[in-house]
Amino acid sequence: MLRISQELVDQIVRHAKADHPDEACGVIAGAAGTDTPKRFIPMINAARSTTFYEFDSSDLLKLYREMDDLDEEPVVIYHSHTATEAYPSRTDVTLAGEPGAHYVLVSTREHGQEAGPVEFRSYRIVDGEVTEEPVDVH
Repeated sequence: MLRISQELVDQIVRHAKADHPDEACGVIAGAAGTDTPKRFIPMINAARSTTFYEFDSSDLLKLYREMDDLDEEPVVIYHSHTATEAYPSRTDVTLAGEPGAHYVLVSTREHGQEAGPVEFRSYRIVDGEVTEEPVDVH
């Protein structure tokens, strides 16, 4: 189960809506070993694509060094889908390299940048296997 604050959910949704029609992506870091998302880190989608996201390799290296220095790890890795449901694509599954992370997907397909609800779901992706998990927003 992903336990996440309403503030972090709101930040993810704002980022997803702001970047629509391109996919948005980012990380929420937390203290190593806690499974508690704390620090919101929006990233730039280097692919600038409506159907694919990619972290810039130099930005990602900088982020991992920073997290290492702060004794943090990626607790949540999020991105948006702009035209499809919030479910990992084959590419998402192939690129999922953090077995301990919660993979959050937000679908902005219904309202785009406009006000309105989004689909917000979380998954564990380990060895190519996708398992949806409940989200507890507090």
